[in-house]
Amino acid sequence: MTVIDSIILGVVEGVTEFLPISSTAHLIIVSTLLGLKQTMQNVAFEVIIQLGATLAIVWIYLEKINFKEINLWKKVLLAFMPLAVIGFLLRHQIKELFTITTVAWMFIIGGIAFFIVEKLYSEEKVKVNDVEKVSFRQALIVGIFQVFALIPGTSRSGATIVGGMLSGLSRKTAADFSFLLAIPTMFAASGYELLKNIHSFSDQNFTVLAVGFVISFLSAYVAVKLFLKFVQKYTLNAFGIYRIIFGILLLYLINQGIIQNG
Repeated sequence: MTVIDSIILGVVEGVTEFLPISSTAHLIIVSTLLGLKQTMQNVAFEVIIQLGATLAIVWIYLEKINFKEINLWKKVLLAFMPLAVIGFLLRHQIKELFTITTVAWMFIIGGIAFFIVEKLYSEEKVKVNDVEKVSFRQALIVGIFQVFALIPGTSRSGATIVGGMLSGLSRKTAADFSFLLAIPTMFAASGYELLKNIHSFSDQNFTVLAVGFVISFLSAYVAVKLFLKFVQKYTLNAFGIYRIIFGILLLYLINQGIIQNG
């Protein structure tokens, strides 16, 4: 992997990780176009740049990480528990779900879901416009929706934002809570992958790793900031359209043998 590859993958990871479009398929397609195989070293690289993107969320919400917000973090941890428990119990079965066809169909299904949710959503029915006022019940609902993210291609942020909107949160509040929930979720997921692939880091080129990490951090920071402004004014329908088109494109690439369904 070259520094240029690292920059490209860092941008892709940072931009797609927290937008409701799923980073998985984007990394697969870009890696394929760059001629990079899913070796242990490249998997380890993806873990590192994912940590960079997660730290961008920590930086954005730094003012929320203090003892004054302990009640908020109790809700975040409650929302984290369904995914932690089910993800651990079904970790082997979940791994078997991973095919590019599954990812493609979940892109399409997720896109359609956005249109349905936006049809049901009404500003008049919004009960919470401030993330500190999210109830434990609403936090649990968001956490249950996050479980759907165990299915490849679903999008963790997409599932949790939808769950928040359906529970009575405004789009902006749902996005804020989703991103706060990403902190324990992504650190747990990255930590698990890090432990599994720790032996692969010794031969990794430090410059390539460092560049990917920094680029992922910066691109995630910009993407999240812009997305938070976007959801205050617009619906998720644009992302729904993107997901449907992208899912159809994936199915086409699989059918043409350009991407291997594995």
